[in-house]
Amino acid sequence: MGSENVYIRARKVVQEVAPLLRVVRRQDKALADQLKRAAQSVVLNIAEARGSDAGNARARFSTACGSAKEVRAALHIASDWGYIGSETATHLDRRLDEVCAITWCLAKR
Repeated sequence: MGSENVYIRARKVVQEVAPLLRVVRRQDKALADQLKRAAQSVVLNIAEARGSDAGNARARFSTACGSAKEVRAALHIASDWGYIGSETATHLDRRLDEVCAITWCLAKR
């Protein structure tokens, strides 16, 4: 799987997270802001990696994976606090795990 594939996957996750931001924001503005920044960071770092030299690409893919983990944690917190359903958090957790796995592999090339 290449960087184009992971970019598309990451964008799809962001599209699923976007409506949740409104729900989370009503309860916890700080968590919603952190979730939004982290989700954006995943996609933006993948995009930057795609146009970079090998060394910078590895760093950007690694950062994207770290941001994906941050999104996962924010979704877990939102679920734990009852802002979103656990099924939603679990579904997105799986999707983000795929994104992180691919970016991790790309960072190791």
